[in-house]
Amino acid sequence: MLTRRNFVKVALGSMTALPLVGCSSQAASDFGTTSDGGSSSDRIATVNWNAGTSGNVLLTIANAKGYFDEAGIKINMVQANANSDALTMLSTGKTDVVSNAGTAAPLQQIAAGQDFTIFGGHMLTGCMPIIAKKGTTWNGVQDFIGKKVAANPSYFALTGAVMDLGYDDPLTAVDWQTYTDYTEAMAAVVRGDADYALMGTGQVQAVKNSQDVDIMCYQSDIMADYSCCRMECQGSWLEENKETAQKLLVVLLRAQAYYEANKEEAVSLHAEATGTDDDYVSAFMLDDHYQVNVDPLRASVNRAWDILDETDFLDEKAKQMDINDHINTELYRSALDEAKQSYGDDYADFFTKMESFYTEQNIDTQTTQPASSCCV
Repeated sequence: MLTRRNFVKVALGSMTALPLVGCSSQAASDFGTTSDGGSSSDRIATVNWNAGTSGNVLLTIANAKGYFDEAGIKINMVQANANSDALTMLSTGKTDVVSNAGTAAPLQQIAAGQDFTIFGGHMLTGCMPIIAKKGTTWNGVQDFIGKKVAANPSYFALTGAVMDLGYDDPLTAVDWQTYTDYTEAMAAVVRGDADYALMGTGQVQAVKNSQDVDIMCYQSDIMADYSCCRMECQGSWLEENKETAQKLLVVLLRAQAYYEANKEEAVSLHAEATGTDDDYVSAFMLDDHYQVNVDPLRASVNRAWDILDETDFLDEKAKQMDINDHINTELYRSALDEAKQSYGDDYADFFTKMESFYTEQNIDTQTTQPASSCCV
């Protein structure tokens, strides 16, 4: 039986034991002037960024199209071996922005006392299939009850959907099985050691080509707009670099607008940037379940925080905290206004959509999606 408080303590403790790799000694708040000693408007802000091994397609586009250069920002990519490693580097100032460490892990770190602030986003929903042996019939998340599911129960979209069925304790309603990686989880389904398994976005091509498993649904079918990966930084860094942070968000909004209008091109750009091929990237990027969004997602992050707290995956200190103190939507609101003014003529429909989504997620939180919307 998994003990939840111990699970959190072990997970958080292991983060401090991981080595720091690929770190730059230059702080993001350092500015270098142009060679001719130009004015402050000519200065370049260097931001140390961890985007995981799968990369961030909005960074890819912004770099390829020169958007960062136009904004006077240099992105220094900092490598890490795992999400926990990236967050360790963030907590020690070895990197300034982390965009690919999910949502649960940063929230667990905040609950444990880290001064992290969510101020933007990467993936709104990943293309994360739930698989079973070929020929399995899927009736909805109720099929998890009493079954062996190869997924980390800190994945709040799944446990939240189980709670929506009326189960107060989703960790006992489902036999959650944990494996070291998605490949092992898929193998467990094939062997019959697990009934279902959650796969990562990077496994979509392999799953779709498998002769042994079928896709039952996707994590975003079970919980709409669940928040796959938010962008976080240290709160102190954000206070000292508000102008740079807002510029980052404007660049990313411009890149998202371009991405949504040019996904085929984005596939090739991202495949080259990540050292993969077009078929691998298109398997998830051209699937409608893969959604990127720069919005900080106050409502979805609050929902995730509540589910993690109810399932005891947050430190006990979380009960005395307001997660909204660690979500900054003001900079994004200003960036959205600036980006719309600068690029709205070219992407009018995109900015109309983003305005509406901002209101839903950050203003009128009563209109957000219900926790569970199970596919059948």
